[in-house]
Amino acid sequence: MAQDSFPDRLDAPRKALRIGLGLAAFLAGLDKFVGLLADWPGYLAPVIASVLPVSPGTFMRVVGIVEIAVGAAMLTRWPREGALVAMVWLLAIAGNLVLTGHFFDVAVRDVEMAIAAFALVRLTEAHDRAARSGQGSSTTGRVGAAA
Repeated sequence: MAQDSFPDRLDAPRKALRIGLGLAAFLAGLDKFVGLLADWPGYLAPVIASVLPVSPGTFMRVVGIVEIAVGAAMLTRWPREGALVAMVWLLAIAGNLVLTGHFFDVAVRDVEMAIAAFALVRLTEAHDRAARSGQGSSTTGRVGAAA
């Protein structure tokens, strides 16, 4: 079926999203242990920090482990699953940032990154569906075009 083909012109954006989002998550997670990019506990809303059973620094290291795993998933065998987790994770981070009463610009950026993660999910689904059906890429570059 031609409708199951994956257009060549969408493969580069799919790969760019996969690499960009995967590296961003992985490196942000790694930085939770190094602290070169930001003072990560400073981004934690006081209302959230007050109910944590651990210190904000310890919590951010746990967050770092999750981000490393999500980034590795997107960069390796599970880009769809990693992007799904990243999408939800980024929306939760944006909600936390709004609760701080500051960092609204970063919250907006994280919502935009969540939208990009959603796009990666959908592009990966279409790519994988085409690969399973044996169609590969279309020669016309249009989804649903007759071959």
